Amino acid sequence: MSAPQQKPVVTEREARQVAEAAREQDWRKPSFAKELFLGRFRLDLIHPHPMPPDEDAQRGEEFLAKLRDFCETKVDGALVEREARIPDEVIAGLKELGALGMKIDTKYGGLGLTQVYYNKALALAGSACPAIGVLLSAHQSIGVPQPLKLFGTQEQKETFLPRCARTDISAFLLTEPDVGSDPARLATSAVPDGDEYVLDGVKLWTTNGVVADLLVVMARVPKSEGHKGGITAFVVESNSPGITVENRNAFMGLRGIENGVTRFHQVRVPAANRIGPEGAGLKIALTTLNTGRLSLPASCVAAGKWCLKIAREWSAAREQWGKPIADHEAVGAKISFIAATTFALEAVLDLSSQMADENRNDIRIEGALAKLFSSEMAWLMADELVQIRGGRGFETAASLAARGERAVPAEQVLRDLRINRIFEGSTEIMHLLIAREAVDAHLSVAGDLIDPEKSLSDKAKAGAQAGAFYAKWLPKLVAGQGQLPYSYNEFKREVDLSVHLRYVERTARKLARSTFYAMSRWQGRMETKQGFLGRIVDIGAELFAMSAVCVRAELLRTTEGHGREAYQLADVFCRQSRIRVEELFGRLWTNTDDLDRKVVKGVMSGTYEWLEEGIVDPSGEGPWIADATPGASEKENVHRPIR
Repeated sequence: MSAPQQKPVVTEREARQVAEAAREQDWRKPSFAKELFLGRFRLDLIHPHPMPPDEDAQRGEEFLAKLRDFCETKVDGALVEREARIPDEVIAGLKELGALGMKIDTKYGGLGLTQVYYNKALALAGSACPAIGVLLSAHQSIGVPQPLKLFGTQEQKETFLPRCARTDISAFLLTEPDVGSDPARLATSAVPDGDEYVLDGVKLWTTNGVVADLLVVMARVPKSEGHKGGITAFVVESNSPGITVENRNAFMGLRGIENGVTRFHQVRVPAANRIGPEGAGLKIALTTLNTGRLSLPASCVAAGKWCLKIAREWSAAREQWGKPIADHEAVGAKISFIAATTFALEAVLDLSSQMADENRNDIRIEGALAKLFSSEMAWLMADELVQIRGGRGFETAASLAARGERAVPAEQVLRDLRINRIFEGSTEIMHLLIAREAVDAHLSVAGDLIDPEKSLSDKAKAGAQAGAFYAKWLPKLVAGQGQLPYSYNEFKREVDLSVHLRYVERTARKLARSTFYAMSRWQGRMETKQGFLGRIVDIGAELFAMSAVCVRAELLRTTEGHGREAYQLADVFCRQSRIRVEELFGRLWTNTDDLDRKVVKGVMSGTYEWLEEGIVDPSGEGPWIADATPGASEKENVHRPIR
């Protein structure tokens, strides 16, 4: 058996190649969002709004009723916040309820809920206690059940899924102390030894890792005779000899989550526990996240609904200058933003989830847009609620209760939501990930043309291909249905939403033209223009949200009694969104990106170090990044499985 690998030294180009190899290369199914970025508004892909089969809806509603009763009678969110831990009896109750198996097929002992109802359940549980929502999500969205559902063997499914459905909590271990969104530098090794692999390394921020029974671990298999090697996924029993949970981490929010640091030292894992072939680990992780990311928008929808409820009740009770604060325009604008945006987040989530259930469309971009848009907007809504509440928004719920007022945890929601802009792909990484998918068609036809390492003959061939593609594509961006006054008239009711759909169609073409112009201008340097790409993606996210709210409003008009109100909310959201879109378009070409880069160089070279004078740094001593050298643990094992 060979010694554990040393930490890989990876160039920027090699890191990009690893990330590119992990992408799904083909588009075998249509994608509404991909078409949108190409300037093609395919409303037919999302309208009429897809609906779950009656039997799926009935099963989902029955479970939601049981979960609601459990949350109302057994869950004390304030206790979890105070003690920074979910009581064991609550987790045991969730197991008994079947909540660990919401996404697991009934033939393996799960509930077999659809993505739509799974997300509704996460929103409900998360509203009672955000840490519970995270526990259930990390277990099922990215933990053992989802990778096995997509890539596991029949034997693996029969072995592990029944356990995950009722008794065993799972966790997903990818991040390391010095490896985040750049997995090419992954250092945890899995060295083949007969019918086993031997794991060595350290994993950081292992949500559920402190209490988990089963782990999905990403580790690097060294290339050798008979072994392709590469980053590979394994199911690992958490009580295996050599595994030590060295620390239970504490955070500014989500204080009840069981997130830790896990060390592997000569941990033996059967080859039968490998998920997929060697080297497929990153592809498995990214594919899992295509739908796994939808759990975050679910928590954001729950937060938005709660923010709206508190804003409404408080703004009616609180008076200033002779009238309720809701009647003051400055506060009223915030309430309108919260209401319209909550409607939009739910529209985006339900549409993306139902599309995932139907499996008719490729939703890799839609899921990523839902995560990006929801995490950013939910944070803004929570911030506005704190502002509406004033000093009481900054005060803790416990302090409010101690002096005789309603214990409203507004500041806690703000803290809890902040992480959504970071984990499962930070906003900055989501911008790059979505941008890469959005410009995929351009790179496919012009890849060799902009690759500095390709020969002149390769570039000439690529140039001919690109010319043929753009000769067909560019003329289609000149005119479309958005310029016809009677387009989308089925959305014209007492409130007219057709004007917004025409705007989306016109703006999608404008977005595609802007992207083409940038490709022509920067060519191979396009990937370095992260500010520009981020704005392109944000415009696409707004257009996707506008489309979703219009389609949802029409659905509610035909199926429920809130059609008129839904049209009103959709109209307000679209008008607010259009203002943001126009601002983003202005910033595509009028910005401080070049100046910012100069300032950054000055900051990093010490040019502005004088600006830091006059303070005391309260930070403690210690390295910026903890040592993760493989070896035996010297710390107490804080792993505590819940039985």
